[in-house]
Amino acid sequence: MRKHNSDQAHDIDHIFRVLYLAIEIANDEENVDMDVLIAASLLHDIGRKAQLKNKNIDHAKKGARMAKKFLLDNDYSEEFAKKVSNCIKKHSFRSDNPPITLEEKILFDADKLDVLGAIGIARTIMYQTQTHSNLYNLDEEGNLIHGEDDKNNSFLHEYKYKIEKVAEKLYTKKAKEIASKRMKIAQLYYDSLIEELEETYKGKMLIKKII
Repeated sequence: MRKHNSDQAHDIDHIFRVLYLAIEIANDEENVDMDVLIAASLLHDIGRKAQLKNKNIDHAKKGARMAKKFLLDNDYSEEFAKKVSNCIKKHSFRSDNPPITLEEKILFDADKLDVLGAIGIARTIMYQTQTHSNLYNLDEEGNLIHGEDDKNNSFLHEYKYKIEKVAEKLYTKKAKEIASKRMKIAQLYYDSLIEELEETYKGKMLIKKII
């Protein structure tokens, strides 16, 4: 797995957090195929490096193919490999095939939970630093652009257009409970960041008076 790690936000620690969250969610459900879920959790971002190199590649679809080949090459059954592959294929927001089976839904939820809360905020900023996105953007007059009005890549844009909407897309009861707690932390950070930035940029008016 380590050789397929693409960046700090999707490193091996992320893989294991998703695994542990998936197990926690599964513990609240019945008739979960744990072998499929564990394998899919461990392999879910195996295609991430390819997407980082080429944005036109969907890491979920790429990873699904890679995982299936890996499992078949290591003597797992066709049925098992297909189930794991389908979980991986459907774990991304970019997927045009929403999760259907319980294992697919659990992996989707577990991966999305790692976008929320203090961990999620840290991961988002780490990833955006790597992809050269801004923390925030200013308009032509030098005023702060709030996330909902920001059409360019920035943390504020990512929060309003992705992070803030994650909880409503989850499937399992346990994941929704965890998301509710984590979103309070994420929202507090976003609001605090906006407040501090607006307070800081008030100094712009003082410069005009001094000059």
